[in-house]
Amino acid sequence: MFIGHYAPAFAAAALATGDEKGAVSTVGLGTMFIAAQLIDYAFFGFALAGIENMRISPGMSMMNPMDLYDIPYSHSLLGTFGFAFGFGLLVMLASGNRRAALAGALVVISHWFLDLLVHVPDLTLFGSEPKLGLGLWNHPLIEMPLELILCFGAFYWYLRATRPKPVNSQVRRAWLAPLVLALVLLAVQLYNWFGPQPESYGPSIAWTALVAFTILALLAHWAARQRTA
Repeated sequence: MFIGHYAPAFAAAALATGDEKGAVSTVGLGTMFIAAQLIDYAFFGFALAGIENMRISPGMSMMNPMDLYDIPYSHSLLGTFGFAFGFGLLVMLASGNRRAALAGALVVISHWFLDLLVHVPDLTLFGSEPKLGLGLWNHPLIEMPLELILCFGAFYWYLRATRPKPVNSQVRRAWLAPLVLALVLLAVQLYNWFGPQPESYGPSIAWTALVAFTILALLAHWAARQRTA
C-alpha cells in the first residue's frame, strides 16, 4: 500500500478541525502525512544504514517484487507503537496540543494495520516469528480500488471539513493546491503500479522513496495552508 496510507492522515486532519486550539494551523496535514509514512521512513533509513534488509524477488507477489525478509524493527507491531509514542511526544512538545499528538500517534499506528492487509507474510508482532500479512498484493482487483477509495474518500472528507481561506487573492489557490496534491498522489500511485520494476535492490530505491514521501508531505502542507476549518 502506498497512497492508501494517507487516508488516516486526511481523516486525522479533518477531525482536528474541531479542536479549539486550532490543530489544523498548528499541527496540520503535512505533519500527518509524515506520520502516515513514518514507519517507511524508518525502514528505508534502516535499509540505507544496513540495520534492516530487503531484496528484489520477481514474483514475490503479483504487485510488489520487494522481499522484505528482514524488517524486525520498523515493521513489527511493537516497533510501530514505539515510533507512534515518540512521534506523539514530539508533536505534544512542539504544539502543546494533546489531541493532535494523539491523532498523530494513531496515524503512525495505522500504517502497520494497513500493511497487514496488503503485505505477504513479512510483518511481525515483536520482531520475530510468526510473520503476518493477508496478501492483497496478490489480488490487484481488490487492492487497487481499495487503495484509491481509502485515499480519495478520506481526501474528500478533509475537503468537506475545511474551506478556502476567505481572502480573495487566495481563493483560486485554495482550490488549486488540493487539486495538485490529488493529481500528484494519483500519479505516484499509478507509477508505483505500472512503472518499471527494479531488477535488484540498490540505495536509489530507498532514496527515491524518502524523497517521494517528503515531496508529498510538503505538498500536503502547502494545500492545508490555503484552507481553514
